[in-house]
Amino acid sequence: MDWIEGIGYLGTALTISASAMSTMIPLRIISLCASCAVITYGILIGSIPVALTEAIQIPFNAYRLWQMLRLVRDVETAADGNLSLEWLRPFGSQRSFGIGEVVFRKGDLAGEMYYIESGAFRIPEVGIEVRRGGIVGELGLLAPGNARTASLVCIEAGKALCVSYSDVKQLYYQNPEFGFYFLKLTSERLFQSVEGEKKPAAVGGDAL
Repeated sequence: MDWIEGIGYLGTALTISASAMSTMIPLRIISLCASCAVITYGILIGSIPVALTEAIQIPFNAYRLWQMLRLVRDVETAADGNLSLEWLRPFGSQRSFGIGEVVFRKGDLAGEMYYIESGAFRIPEVGIEVRRGGIVGELGLLAPGNARTASLVCIEAGKALCVSYSDVKQLYYQNPEFGFYFLKLTSERLFQSVEGEKKPAAVGGDAL
């Protein structure tokens, strides 16, 4: 076996290693290394299709790696004190609500959480108002049976970003570091919610 074949075998070994990765960041890094090795091998043996196939994959893997690294950074920043959930925007869909519309009721099965972008919403069971920048329903992901612990009613027409639990779980399983910071962030918001329930004034923050 000469050194050119060695590069080819290296690319094969890295490709197999990438397939065995259980988390997204290491998978993308190994995939990029594998692509570089296979491209080098393809050029050295004069196989343009081999090199071209891997060259096409590099931008996709590089973008996904950058996206996940940015996500982890933003969640880490949020968990360290800035509790904004703007980083969830690429993973949610915007919904509009009119005055008097019930977003969900106590006891309903919870499947998503909401990031308030405009308008005002009220939790009648505890008398709390949630406005722009507030998050509602994230604790349903951790609650037994995923049951809603309170209702949410729109009292001032507005919009909210809806993020499904399935998307959050996918991000969690793809990257354990994201999961750690998300749980830390959720715990912080839970403590804030408990403190907020002790105050009669409306809040722009969180609710169960």
